This record gives sequence, C-alpha cells and structure tokens, in this order.
Amino acid sequence: MTEDAALADPAYRAAVVDLLGVLAYGELMAFERLAADAALAPTITDEAELAAMANAEYRHFTRIRDRLVELGVDPAAAMAPFREPLESFHSMTAPSDWLEGLVKAYVGDGIGMDFYREIAVFLDPQTQALVLDVCADLGQSAFVVDRVRAAIEADPRVAGRLALWARRLVGEALSQAQHVAAEREALTAMLMGDVAGRAMDLTAIGEMFGRMTDEHTRRMQALGLSA
Repeated sequence: MTEDAALADPAYRAAVVDLLGVLAYGELMAFERLAADAALAPTITDEAELAAMANAEYRHFTRIRDRLVELGVDPAAAMAPFREPLESFHSMTAPSDWLEGLVKAYVGDGIGMDFYREIAVFLDPQTQALVLDVCADLGQSAFVVDRVRAAIEADPRVAGRLALWARRLVGEALSQAQHVAAEREALTAMLMGDVAGRAMDLTAIGEMFGRMTDEHTRRMQALGLSA
C-alpha cells in the first residue's frame, strides 16, 4: 500500500500518529535520562559516551517530530497521551547507580524497540523506514556490554543484582505497554484489525512475542546475565 493511500484511511492515520507520538516522547525521555545518567559515569570517557548516546536520541526525536509536522499533526498533542505512562515507567525504574542505568538503556529500551520494529511491518514504506531507522542500534551495545561485563568480572556478585534489575525492567515495560494498548484503540486495531491491509491472528501474535523473548534472552546473555 502506498503512503498516500494508507494515510487516506482514518484508522490507519490515527494508528500512525499514535505510534509516532509514543516513539517521539520515548526518544525525548531517553535523551533526558541518558543526559542525567552521564553525571553518574565513573570516568570522563564514560560520561562522553553517554552524552553521545543522549545526543543521538535527541536527533531521533527531532526526526519523528518533523514527520508529525509533515502529517499536519501537532507533535505535542500526539505525544500528550503517552506522557503519563512513560513517566510512570521511568519513575518506577529509576536506576540507583551507573550499572543499573546502563542495563536499563540496553535491556529496558531494547524490548521497546523490538516491539516497534515488529509493528513496522504494518506501516507504509516511508513511515516504516523512519521507525526502523529510529529503532536501530545507536552503537551503545558494544559500549554497554563492555562496561557491564567488566563490572561482573571485577565483582561477580554484581551479576545477580543486575539480572534481577533487568527482569524488573522487562516486567514494568510490558505492563506499561499493555496499559497503553488498552487506552489507544488505534494501535490495538493496527495489530488485531486490518487497518493497514494486514492482520495478526493469535498465532502470529504469539510468534511475535516469541521473537521478542529470544531477542531479550540474547541481550541478557551478551551482558553475562541470566534471563
């Protein structure tokens, strides 16, 4: 389906605006969080790495914001419905130290990006390209893996604490995602209905979550943590 034809469908357009709205506010909060986490960095090099990651998140935010403007949508209005659930998630999962902040950026954000990539298959080509680009690895994987593995090597007891932290992050993320889906019918319809010319049955949804679980397990293993 072409972009113009897809966006002519009110249900599809509403779903796209919701998706871009939640992505935009998520990127804005990621920028703010990473900038704050940089202050916890143990070295200047680590501080600079976090600052670079924060800057990349802000660039992603501006791209999504500009896309909403192109669609004739007020970005602030598109983001507003997601402010409370996202802020609630971040307030409940505020890291207590540098390592927890790294795990949150890698594992917690990672499962959200996996979900958006899965949704991208329902999108028109231009929106799909934007979502996939925004969800691409910012280069933080190698940096986070290196720092977390080094910390575990220095003190193996760290692994248990961080594994529990990662499980909590995933649980909270899934809970908030379910809340958002229940509140935003357009997003749910994109998955369960046929607003984009494609629909998912229960088997396909199960397969989607299976892929997301596999990716989560891979990330945990990369960090040296048990899923």
